[in-house]
Amino acid sequence: CINWVESSSWDGRKAIVVAGDIAVYGKGPARPTGGAGAVAMLIGPDAPLVFDCGVRASYMTHAYDFYKPDLASEFPYVDGKLSIHCYLSALDNCYNLFCKKMRNVDPNFKGLLSLDGMLFHSPYCKLVQKSLARVCFNDFLNAEEGEREKQFPGLSQFNSYQRENTYFDRDVEKAFMTYSKELFDDKTKPSLYVARNVGNMYTSSLYGGLVSYLVSKSADQLIGKKFALFSYGSGLASTMYSINICNDMSAGSKLEKLINSLHENVEMLNKRVPVAPQMFSDLMQVRTENYHTAPYEPSGSID
Repeated sequence: CINWVESSSWDGRKAIVVAGDIAVYGKGPARPTGGAGAVAMLIGPDAPLVFDCGVRASYMTHAYDFYKPDLASEFPYVDGKLSIHCYLSALDNCYNLFCKKMRNVDPNFKGLLSLDGMLFHSPYCKLVQKSLARVCFNDFLNAEEGEREKQFPGLSQFNSYQRENTYFDRDVEKAFMTYSKELFDDKTKPSLYVARNVGNMYTSSLYGGLVSYLVSKSADQLIGKKFALFSYGSGLASTMYSINICNDMSAGSKLEKLINSLHENVEMLNKRVPVAPQMFSDLMQVRTENYHTAPYEPSGSID
């Protein structure tokens, strides 16, 4: 839609993009990470959130880390270790291409240090923290030797490490998670409010992160800020791009209206009614037993 608005084919109309999903899993450790959500975005000119042109970086490859071969079930087959490898590999590829394109636009671009926020697709929150550490590891490998020790003191033992050999290296992970702790707290952690309260939302996950970040700051803290966003889908396809927040926070501005409306939506999470885990499990069992059932009559209350 953005390409259409930017193109000679654009006829002045605005576009609406809707992303929604339900993430459900069979019995096991993955089930509690599931969630559901949807987001609708209006695309057009003079927006309060402005996409950077010419820097979007994408990476795709064929992988069976998450798929649904059983048509009688809605639950996916998930290879957890492969899925993590795919996610981090996609992040490496997107981030390095994104940085290359950004430096073509701004030779002084310094990776994460030049960004006010770094937002990720969130399968679960711990992976997001590891991903921010992974971005720092990429900045470490990309740094000039003379600058590396200044920016990354005490990490010289990793100078000869290669990206492809470190996806499950505990020493690298621990060192760069420690190094990136304050960066994570500042640039990424505020984006996890919805993910912590809802779980994985698949296609709308990243935009739940954007909403979370926008409502976590005051207006004067957001004006003119630049964020990078990493979008990911298993199988796999991934993209990284950046947005800028406009400088107009005057009364009645588009940015003010957007942030106020987002606050109202996030506050709705506090109106949820908690139930016992067993009730959720029982409801999932009913859902499983009636998958593809037609005609179907509800066996419980529909209120």
